[in-house]
Amino acid sequence: MPVKHASIKHLRQTKKRTTRNKLVIKRLKSAVKSARKVLSSGDKAKASEAVKKAVKILDKAAQSEYIKKNKASRLKSRLVLQLNKLK
Repeated sequence: MPVKHASIKHLRQTKKRTTRNKLVIKRLKSAVKSARKVLSSGDKAKASEAVKKAVKILDKAAQSEYIKKNKASRLKSRLVLQLNKLK
């Protein structure tokens, strides 16, 4: 446990940021996973909505630098390619 006040504050900040980051990443992964699941089922309407939702979450995560922009771009590209195969 830190002794200095600044170190204690840093520890508090780190815990808060870690929980926030984990929530965002968990939300992101679940959105991508559910989109892939719907894509594999073959329902075009539901797949389109799921991909749209996942892309929105990916864009927000990349904008806030929770993930790198190239990773977001790669994941979006793969989802859209799968969606286009359905149509």
